[in-house]
Amino acid sequence: MDNLYQAATLLSLVGYWVLVAGVSLRIALKRRPFGVSLAWLLLIYIIPLFGVVCYLLFGELNIGKKRTSRAEAMFEPYADWFQELADQHRRSVPQMGQHARPIHGLCLNRTGIPSLVGNHMELLHQGDVIFDRLIADIDAAQHSVALEFYIWSPGGRADEVAQALIRAASRGVKVQVLLDAAGSRSFFNSGWPDTLAEAGIEVVEALAVSPLRMFFRRLDLRQHRKIVVIDNQIGYTGSMNLADSRMFKQDAGVGQWVDVLVRFTGPAVPVLRAIQSWDWEVETGERHLPEVPKFDTLAHEPHGEDALQVIPSGPGLPDNVIQKVLLLSIYHARTSLTLCSPYFVPSEHLMDALKTAAQRGVTVNLIVPDKNDSMMVEWASRSFFSELLRSGVNIYRFKGGLLHTKSLLIDDDHCLIGTVNMDIRSLKLNGEITLAVDDEELCAHLTEVHRDYLDQSYALQLDEWRERPLRHKLAEQFFYMFAPLL
Repeated sequence: MDNLYQAATLLSLVGYWVLVAGVSLRIALKRRPFGVSLAWLLLIYIIPLFGVVCYLLFGELNIGKKRTSRAEAMFEPYADWFQELADQHRRSVPQMGQHARPIHGLCLNRTGIPSLVGNHMELLHQGDVIFDRLIADIDAAQHSVALEFYIWSPGGRADEVAQALIRAASRGVKVQVLLDAAGSRSFFNSGWPDTLAEAGIEVVEALAVSPLRMFFRRLDLRQHRKIVVIDNQIGYTGSMNLADSRMFKQDAGVGQWVDVLVRFTGPAVPVLRAIQSWDWEVETGERHLPEVPKFDTLAHEPHGEDALQVIPSGPGLPDNVIQKVLLLSIYHARTSLTLCSPYFVPSEHLMDALKTAAQRGVTVNLIVPDKNDSMMVEWASRSFFSELLRSGVNIYRFKGGLLHTKSLLIDDDHCLIGTVNMDIRSLKLNGEITLAVDDEELCAHLTEVHRDYLDQSYALQLDEWRERPLRHKLAEQFFYMFAPLL
């Protein structure tokens, strides 16, 4: 019997080391940033079995067999749609600014999506104004309303949007709602899905979460986009979820969430609809591609000289596009950069770009929340502050709530606004959407919004920051080790 126990123990140890060595070798052979590989190896060797299980569940990009086969079948028709769009674009010959040109070239070559002129854009940054405009547009809809959100949190004015959708459906408008299963868990646990379905509204759960699915698909991949398209003529996107900030996560102790959305009309709206259509088809197999916008009347459109680039990123799309767009924008800045991010855990490349910008004389302002709803992200974020401050980056902690805006303003005349957080999850994993805006009026408005944020913030001083308690420094360093996984 003793020999049997000894043999079982020996086999268990051998099996354990083979498993750890095999997973470690797989991590080492994967082409990914060194910091990400190191973080996974640290997790595996500090908490061996837990680390191995975590890697097998969350370590590699796997959207599931069904979604993968659908996406592969969709590539050709969507590529043809964007090719026709690009052909139309070439005949339009847009006049783009110095910041827009390299982003246009990158996105056209990597995603097939060009910058488009002839759009009219508005920056909305007050919750009630956003809800008023959105509800009014839905009430005026004649043909279709397509919504896609990471979070729909029932209550308050979000319920007014639901009622507007029901009214639209009763008029014969086709209404489609696509919501992330994890982010919108409270919505799917409420009575709203049945209520909307009874009104004839299609509600689809994106990336459904269940214990059985963990063996077939990576569960932490999320659909993080925020998209509204009405009649293929009006588009909305930005940082705001479908949630009333006066009611959303009020028990988190961070105050009201502060967001922006961009409302726009013009030829870029069908591009936004095509991206929403892609997400819908991946989940349902149903295709709803809009008509390709024509450009023969652009000369008569307002803001015809300004360019709008719609940039999707995430699973099924070219790798690392959004990080390259961010790097291009930062390296092309001449005088100033203002970056807002609620979850600031940047990659090594973005850290180097921000530090280099400050060191070559660009005024770099980073605005982050003073309180964060994610404890791990808060501590990991703080671990970057000393290095940035030493390089000359100005860091401001916003005290007016949880600053959820995700924006980058370059030289006060070009900006990026969207759903992308400055962390690896947004840059590499989640489905995201960003607008690169070459519009003087909108950028001037964003400058005013940033000034308002700065008025509600306090600046970190390097000398004072160095005097923070030792226990804080240790916590920061601990979470810094796992920053590439957050």
